Amino acid sequence: MKRLLKAGAITLSLLLAAGVSTYAQNATTSKVNTDGRPSGVLLSVGPEVGLPVGSLKDGYNWSMGGSVQAELPIVKKSLYVLLNAGYNNFFAKDDIAGAKDLQLIPVKAGLKFYAYKGLYVQGSAGASFVANKSDVGATKSTAFVYSPQIGYLIPLGKNNYLDAGVKFESTAKLVDGGSNSNFFGVRVAYGLNL
Repeated sequence: MKRLLKAGAITLSLLLAAGVSTYAQNATTSKVNTDGRPSGVLLSVGPEVGLPVGSLKDGYNWSMGGSVQAELPIVKKSLYVLLNAGYNNFFAKDDIAGAKDLQLIPVKAGLKFYAYKGLYVQGSAGASFVANKSDVGATKSTAFVYSPQIGYLIPLGKNNYLDAGVKFESTAKLVDGGSNSNFFGVRVAYGLNL
């Protein structure tokens, strides 16, 4: 797990370095397109809250966490490849004796498509790591995760954005014979066009 987190951190650092060098080479050009979409690398960070659904809601009330996301344009003004890393804490219900919070660290890659102005749809998939495996009785420390999202990118200034999105996230079985851990969430992030 440490190796994967280190690899993720190195990858994100390289993406940021590439974004900064791209910014330095294009400092004289405007970063905002006329339709409000970012024209270069977009880095966003923000909180996430969620409501568990399915069997996950039997043991947990809600979740809170945050994520960092880097987006690189691959088709001008419309299609971006993204990398996302975050942390989610699912708060255990008080009426369950000995219940512990579930802590997940999802690391995902995917695509983001701007359908109209700032309106986008995105899909991502990757691995979710259980930070407190022994506390929650999980038999697996890593599981497949996928997350479709829809949202809107609101320009705040020349290189600043507010990224507001609603998503569904599903993590594969953490316990042998168990079911997926699913939740609906909201992410509101501050974005900076590099």
